[in-house]
Formats: sequence, C-alpha cells, structure tokens
Amino acid sequence: MRRSVAVRPKVDGSAFAGFRFPPEVITLAVRWYLRYSLSYRDIEELLAERGVEVDHVTVYRWVQRFTPLFADAARPLRHAAGDRWFVDETYVKVAGRRRYLYRAVDQYGQVIDVLLSEQRDTAAARRFFTRALRHGPAPVEVTTDKAGPYLRVLDELIRPPRTSPSSTATTASKPIMLG
Repeated sequence: MRRSVAVRPKVDGSAFAGFRFPPEVITLAVRWYLRYSLSYRDIEELLAERGVEVDHVTVYRWVQRFTPLFADAARPLRHAAGDRWFVDETYVKVAGRRRYLYRAVDQYGQVIDVLLSEQRDTAAARRFFTRALRHGPAPVEVTTDKAGPYLRVLDELIRPPRTSPSSTATTASKPIMLG
C-alpha cells in the first residue's frame, strides 16, 4: 500500500512571523487552495471541521502572501528541461491591446519559459530564447511553426540548424535539428 507524505516547503520560518496561526495551518490552507482548486470558503469550512476557526478573507491573504514563497521553494525540485522543445507564439489581448505570448514546452509537457512581448520580431524571439536557454542545456531539437525569426535566433544562439530527415510532420510545424 502506498502512502503519501505531506512535505512542507522549506520556507524561511521568519516568513510566518507575526501570524496568529501556526505555519502548518497556513501551509495546509495554501496547499489545499493551490492543489485542489478549492474556494476560500471551502478551505474555511475544511479548517473549521478540524477545529481551526479562520475567515475566508484570511485564507485569501495567506494565498496572496505565501504562493510566491512556495513557488520559489519548489523551483529546485522541478525536473530538468528535456532536450526536445516545442515553441510557438500567439497573440492575446491585455487591457485591450494585442501582445504576443511566446512559450516553450519540452517533450514531457513541462513549460520551459514564457515571454509576453509587445512586438513579434527577431528581437522578441532573441529575448525569449536567451531566457529559455538559461533553464538547462540547449535543446537537440526545436519544433516550431517555421517562423523566420526563430531560425535566425537559433542559428545565432545555438548552432546552425538543419532539418530532420526523419520528420514526417503533416502540420505546419517543422523540427529543427541542432548540433
């Protein structure tokens, strides 16, 4: 029988200083909110069933305060980025203005990096790949939508790209073999 063990993220104890509730209660409430998509009132109710009287607004404040700390504490536990990347960009409206969202995902579905840019050009692609390459070794293969800036930037930052002879993709995506 497999048992799960609750692990509290290693967050500096001083982060909890000045709070009325123990760090274990705060951590549990924030973890429930982030992991199980519960509402603040649901968490208030679950804690009340366990004898902890806390208001849903307090849970909201805990989530706002501790989520970034827990994310930073969990970052070293992420898996290393894979060597095959899938890269694309799309536009989104932010405050009524068109922005371009660049995103790289590895073969395991792990997000490598994301960049929101006002422009869709070579400079934005260069910024995106420069940041993405900091997360581990350079990829062996990058699958893109044949955007011209990608080819130029990958040529500059990694090695001259060549197309994969074994590629049988029927979509607009084209793998670029590096190395």
